[in-house]
Amino acid sequence: MAASYISVPRDLTKVKSKVMFNLTKRQLICFGVAALLGVPSFFLLKKVGSTSMAAMGMMVIMMPFFFMGMYEKNGEPLEVILDHFVKANFIRPRIRPYSTNNYYEALMRQAKAEQEVEAIVRKNDEDVSQRRKRNHNAGTSEQTGTGKNQRDN
Repeated sequence: MAASYISVPRDLTKVKSKVMFNLTKRQLICFGVAALLGVPSFFLLKKVGSTSMAAMGMMVIMMPFFFMGMYEKNGEPLEVILDHFVKANFIRPRIRPYSTNNYYEALMRQAKAEQEVEAIVRKNDEDVSQRRKRNHNAGTSEQTGTGKNQRDN
């Protein structure tokens, strides 16, 4: 009796469920769209030119859909990779300055802000105390002044 072995992949995250013809649902959809666009284009191009030119045109039309169905890099399909490429090269700015959130700088900014607040509070306290002194001095001079006027009369 011959023993039959089945290979089991070590990384089960790479295993995809096959729907039909040993193809995934994504691959079936991409191949179906390619067939829906490629076959009619073959017959249209065959009327205009030769059969070999029509076959080449059909392949040019169908190949992007085959690539979308089959190509994967690091578990990401082709359209995701193209999206990253377009964003990195055309949408986002070319120069991206590197900036860190340094904890020491944050502490220094906080300390500086607290010193500024303390200086403002101190200045306000001094202004209040000076106003009180002025008001107090103004009140005593009026009292002494009235008393002086009473003495003179």
